[in-house]
Amino acid sequence: MNWTAYLPMIWHGAMITMTITLASIAVGAVLAFVFGILRVEGGPVLRTVALCYTELFRGTSLFVQLFWFYYALPLVGLSFDPITTGILVLAAHAGGYGAEIVRGALTSVSVQQQEAARALNFSRFQTLFRISLPQAIVEMMPAFGNLAIETLKLSSLVSLISIADLTFAAQSIRNITLDSASIYSITLVCYFAMSLVLMVAIRVIERFVRRGHAFPPMSRP
Repeated sequence: MNWTAYLPMIWHGAMITMTITLASIAVGAVLAFVFGILRVEGGPVLRTVALCYTELFRGTSLFVQLFWFYYALPLVGLSFDPITTGILVLAAHAGGYGAEIVRGALTSVSVQQQEAARALNFSRFQTLFRISLPQAIVEMMPAFGNLAIETLKLSSLVSLISIADLTFAAQSIRNITLDSASIYSITLVCYFAMSLVLMVAIRVIERFVRRGHAFPPMSRP
């Protein structure tokens, strides 16, 4: 069988998969920090909102979330194109898990350091962004790395809402060629290659953070 005829379809699908994954990771990271910080620093109302968000997206199936956003939301007048829906659902799902990572890392910072910051007349904002986060973010990185890889793997579900990602392309080629072993082996290698790229990028970011470049040194107010 001449596989070169199908390489453009595989490449196109892989690019869509990577685009959706990277966009989902970026949006999910923002959601994770917002809701994770609210779980620790927010008032009672904001903490409750953050808790409801994290438990909703951690406690329900991504498969059901995807279908609910794509098929149920239009019934109340909210509709998105398939790619936007895929990104939003994956980001919300990753944000729910990421918020717990942020919350756990922030609460692991010793109380003594926070008390010392208050003694030095640091505001809550300064304490958070110059004392707690610089230490917590180092602890978050391995877990965020795993979450990024998991988001890449879960992105294969977007093929269920007619997005021509790598999984969709593999299924289409398989239906044409009836060669399941070859096409799914190639797909497996493609996902593994993309995972390696993500892992390398995460290691670079982790080294950058551990060297203290993510946060400038703080001077006493």
